[in-house]
Amino acid sequence: MKNLQRTFKVKHLLVIIFVLLSIALGSAGCVNNTAKESEVPAGEFDISVYKNNDFLITPQQLKKLLGREDLVLLDCNKPDIYAKEHIPGAIGIGLHAFSDKIGKPGDPGWGTIKNKEDLKKTLESLGIDNKKTVVFYSDVFRGPGADGRAVWQLKMAGLDNVKLLVGGLSYWKELGYEVTDEVAEPKPITGVVLKDYDESYAATKEYVFNNLGKQVLIDVRTEEEFKGSQKAGEPRGGHIKGAVNMLWLDLLNKNGTPKSPEEIKNIMASYGVKPEDDFTVY
Repeated sequence: MKNLQRTFKVKHLLVIIFVLLSIALGSAGCVNNTAKESEVPAGEFDISVYKNNDFLITPQQLKKLLGREDLVLLDCNKPDIYAKEHIPGAIGIGLHAFSDKIGKPGDPGWGTIKNKEDLKKTLESLGIDNKKTVVFYSDVFRGPGADGRAVWQLKMAGLDNVKLLVGGLSYWKELGYEVTDEVAEPKPITGVVLKDYDESYAATKEYVFNNLGKQVLIDVRTEEEFKGSQKAGEPRGGHIKGAVNMLWLDLLNKNGTPKSPEEIKNIMASYGVKPEDDFTVY
């Protein structure tokens, strides 16, 4: 099984999507009834229906920002996908840009967020500070959703200027927007400020063990992985005792956008999770 230090503890139903290497969770918040449909341009995905939408950005919104000096656009696809096509101006960072990779998957600490000093150096090398708009994306149908993990990690470190592109590269292309194979280089800066990590964003293996049988534990990998396949690089086959299996793609529409809050709440309810519940996913 994957290192349990990389499981994700969810407090209430937030809208957090594509978390960690094997996770892409989009949990529904309440509908924002103060937003009027007329405020959303025709044809644009309406992120206002999600209670916690401050970290979401639509393709239309991103398109208006392309080329600006205050935008840092980061592609979290595998290098071969980035080399073939990506959004103009996007810097390829791969799957584990902000994670420690000492040893191999399954070793203690592998895949967890870098320490603050190392993370700070990485962010500055990419041109990230506390003021620029930092947008992450991937093609969720051709990778593990590393963009969501990157957003989660930087939110954990106190950055409020990070965004996740709704629908990722697949939705961007569906809308007919431009892609390129021209490599973009980062413009390093200094001065990014990180907070002490908010540990409420994560669940340790001790937390998971102590809560077995007390709250719902969801394995969002494929059914094959859940049943023991190690084709995805798992050091051991199988799943945590008591976990239920829910493929993370079930929370997405066919174009990669998240399903509606009501659809997501109904899906979660089928696994015994209500909006007020705590639960853990991995």
